[in-house]
Amino acid sequence: MPADRLMPTEEAQDLIDLTRAIVDKEIRPRVNDTEARSAFPRERFRTLGAAGLMSLPYPEEYGGGGQPYEVYLQALEEIASGSASIGVGVSVHALSCFGLFTAGTEEQKQRWLPEMLSGELLGAYCLSEPHAGSDPSAMRTTAVRDGNDYVINGVKAWTTHGGKADYYKLMARAEGGITCFLVPADVDGLTADNPEQKMGLTGSTTATMMFDDVRIPAERRLGEEGQGLQIALAALDAGRLGIAAVATGLAQQALEVAVAYAKERETFGKPIIEHQGLTFVLADMAAAVESGRATYLAAARMKDAGRPFSRQASIAKLVCTDNAMKVTTDAVQVLGGAGYTRDFPVERYMREAKVMQIFEGTNQIQRLVIGRHLAR
Repeated sequence: MPADRLMPTEEAQDLIDLTRAIVDKEIRPRVNDTEARSAFPRERFRTLGAAGLMSLPYPEEYGGGGQPYEVYLQALEEIASGSASIGVGVSVHALSCFGLFTAGTEEQKQRWLPEMLSGELLGAYCLSEPHAGSDPSAMRTTAVRDGNDYVINGVKAWTTHGGKADYYKLMARAEGGITCFLVPADVDGLTADNPEQKMGLTGSTTATMMFDDVRIPAERRLGEEGQGLQIALAALDAGRLGIAAVATGLAQQALEVAVAYAKERETFGKPIIEHQGLTFVLADMAAAVESGRATYLAAARMKDAGRPFSRQASIAKLVCTDNAMKVTTDAVQVLGGAGYTRDFPVERYMREAKVMQIFEGTNQIQRLVIGRHLAR
């Protein structure tokens, strides 16, 4: 029961159809095993990269797909419906390319961006620290200029792809303020702590990254010293739309499983979907999925039009992730006792939905952002 799509062009519709076919063949059949083993699905990212699905919102001149954000997000939703872990990974990878694309020189972009956008290199994003999650201005990681190099020391927490990525987009405090760097994974002094033991998204490795006298050439600085926080916050606006799409894909899949079960399970001589009390639950689930999708698409269209969309991005992230939490919880309820077992995937969907209310800025932070916009 794939979600209906109203695509802006025939090319975009073909792209969504391709995404759905890859998800059905390469991702969906493996997701249960991947999550059960907490295995990192690196080959799935290479498959998506080879199909051009890791670079959709970036220009073709650098190897990107040249697609509007509206199309990219719907492709991302399709990926997340097959695997939330991979959906989050694709969103994080797109986020890891953002600093280079928006703040890098033309020479830097020509040198590094094509290989990043191909998906052959997988990226990660180092912003949060153990004591400074929702307050990036309080970061303590330092980058000290030493001749033609910077020497970086500090700790970055909650790094998606930590220890698995090929490069890290890093925010650190230089003399001129918070600054953005592109750090290769194989540099001396960069290590990953043991992966976090998480409630959900177990196929997405999350680890603390430790920078111990990491020396990188100054040419790997993106933008000017002090421009990093601006780069980080702009990236988060785009990243929040990515998480909104991922949450919607997860909710859509939970709805589909619940509806299929309700059509087959019988009580009192008829399928349980024909009982009004349950039908109303399913109807509310469908309304939550559709409203979340409409919310993130509205924000994406503002971004594509070059208009400010920060408030709309926060609203989309808030609405879609809260909706996903409710829809997945209701899916467990629809399946009853079966939903509480690992014989069905809805208990996993529920666990996966929870973190989406937390990362890319907690939903309390989203409410704060929205309120500040309204106060202006």
